[in-house]
Amino acid sequence: MTIEKIQPDALFKRNVGGHVLYSHVVVASGEKLVFVSGQLARNNKGEIVGPRDMRAQIRQVGENLKNALEAAGATLNDLVKTTTYVTDIDEFFKHVDIRHDYLGVGLPASTTVEVRRLSHPDLLVEIEGMAVLKT
Repeated sequence: MTIEKIQPDALFKRNVGGHVLYSHVVVASGEKLVFVSGQLARNNKGEIVGPRDMRAQIRQVGENLKNALEAAGATLNDLVKTTTYVTDIDEFFKHVDIRHDYLGVGLPASTTVEVRRLSHPDLLVEIEGMAVLKT
């Protein structure tokens, strides 16, 4: 399997706090695709971690994403695409260092969208992902 991350010179490279946030293009060739449903800031008992605390929730979502990938034999480095839903995009971008701890590993192609609400009013961020593995 090969994964190539491309940052075309003709496209603006989003950089916040010294962190490039995503790859514009990811070219993946492999034999196994892993799709991870949107992960929320819930622990393994279903309890919301960090109610209304964006920083704590990004960390928990990152851990959940990492654990979901590991269950399929993948790592954060195998991610090729993520979609992030947040209830407050300005607050989200105050915590890119935490996001970078998880998604900066593989720097997948990425989309972030502000939404009115997630599945519970205390939840602020949800991330889904796609990874590619060689079988």
